[in-house]
Amino acid sequence: MKASPPPVAAAARAPAAEVLGVTSGLRRRLLVLLIAPLIVLALVNAWVEYHSADNAAAQQDQRLLSLLPLVADSVIGRSGDGPLLMLAPPLQEFLKDRPGASAYAILDADGKVLEGAAWLEDLPPADEQPEVHSEEHDGATWRIARQRQATVLGEVTVVVADASDPRQQWARTVLRRVLLPNFVLIAAAAFAVRWAVQQALKPLLTLKDAVERRSPQDLSAIDEAASPEEVRPLVHSLNRLFGLVNAQAEGQRRFVADAAHQLRTPLAGLQAQVEAWAQAAAAAPGRETLALPVEQVYKLRGATRRTSQLANQLLALSRADARGLQPQPEQHVDLKALCEGALEAHLDAATARRIDLGLDADPVQVMGHEWLLRELLSNLVDNAVKYGREGGTITIRCGRRGATPFLEVEDDGPGVAAVEMPRILERFYRVQGTQGEGSGLGLAIAEEIARVHRSHLQLQPGAGGRGLKVTLPLPG
Repeated sequence: MKASPPPVAAAARAPAAEVLGVTSGLRRRLLVLLIAPLIVLALVNAWVEYHSADNAAAQQDQRLLSLLPLVADSVIGRSGDGPLLMLAPPLQEFLKDRPGASAYAILDADGKVLEGAAWLEDLPPADEQPEVHSEEHDGATWRIARQRQATVLGEVTVVVADASDPRQQWARTVLRRVLLPNFVLIAAAAFAVRWAVQQALKPLLTLKDAVERRSPQDLSAIDEAASPEEVRPLVHSLNRLFGLVNAQAEGQRRFVADAAHQLRTPLAGLQAQVEAWAQAAAAAPGRETLALPVEQVYKLRGATRRTSQLANQLLALSRADARGLQPQPEQHVDLKALCEGALEAHLDAATARRIDLGLDADPVQVMGHEWLLRELLSNLVDNAVKYGREGGTITIRCGRRGATPFLEVEDDGPGVAAVEMPRILERFYRVQGTQGEGSGLGLAIAEEIARVHRSHLQLQPGAGGRGLKVTLPLPG
């Protein structure tokens, strides 16, 4: 079953996601709240323009209606088949001010044009009340007023037309003078507001990035003074959460450390007794030792060794976790000396399995915690000796690749399947079918120590695709 993510990591990701969502929501909310009034104002402005055009159109209709009697009064007699006219000054001014956009006509009782624009020919109104309507002519919308009037020629229909209809001009006016400038203003305001909102929210984004970049082991408090005043309650809550998680994790680590420490002394005594029984059994083969068969003595010795190793590994794991939360000053560490010590410490175990344990070490120093790196290297070599091929080869390396110092252990044993690679660093996980003793903590402890040194273990097959090569790159 796949292990669940560490609670600290989950706690770190949750505030990061929450802050990210809040930031995104605030940006959208501010943009909507600032741009929406501009859009509403543009629509209100267009509505006002429309009503202004409507009022101007009503005034135009009134002027056309006022010109109808003047057209009738301009008929002073007959000239052949048509009327003799002397246009009144207001009518002359109307026609002069709108060249090509104004017209008039005088119609007889049948609607035939006696004088004026021929296209205004139409049936006379049904009664003496004036009529006003709009009509399309030559691609323009004309406002036309007509009325039956009494003249010296008798009753005629007088018509006045005006193509400068304010309602016709309204669409172009609104587009050119209202909507287009307002939309340009809204677009510019959107960019300006977006930039301003981004600058205003930069401290919040910085806080989000700081939380996202945190490692699962970093539960230190966030500086509240460096956060905006509106966000300080959130930062205070995050710090409180970090403190609670830190206290819980510290209690768990303390329990494991205390339990492992308390187990070491009785286990050491028990192991000494069992080793003595085993030596006595080896000195007198075939005899029972302390009423125990020889085979059970050997099994008991193996069990006590495994239990003692497990207690030591739990203690090492607890200390490595604690170092991730309460780091002490780092010191210069000689990697070559560590590799030589690991070779010496595991040479007997390797020889017992006829393994060629070799060293390829170049002088290199790094900043770190010597005892933790020694524990890491010991676990890597111990794993290689236990699970490597009997009669095989193990190589311990250190040096630099480019500018990066590294520690490395490579064997030519059975290796690890690609699907198992991501899981062998989990605590208490053992590859199925693995022979030999073990608790599944060695590589987990090494990975925890790598995290303390701001790195992680790199796993890949050994030379020729055989075995396993574990590399730890370290800060230079």
